[in-house]
Amino acid sequence: MSTTVNLPSLLNQQEVANYLDKSIAWCERARWDGTGPRYIKVGRAVRYRADDLLAWIEENAHRHSGQRGN
Repeated sequence: MSTTVNLPSLLNQQEVANYLDKSIAWCERARWDGTGPRYIKVGRAVRYRADDLLAWIEENAHRHSGQRGN
């Protein structure tokens, strides 16, 4: 009997940078200072789960310009 497993989508740094309209350097800096989306290290490669990226976007949503993120 076969079991189907739904694995999360993993995005690389370039894909995340393109999606957010940011540079790879921004991704690296945000990872270093802890302000970016959660990430996973697979050996030396950095990967981002699509769900973590979407959660980070939601956490940084604002209702007005004077509001700061959580």
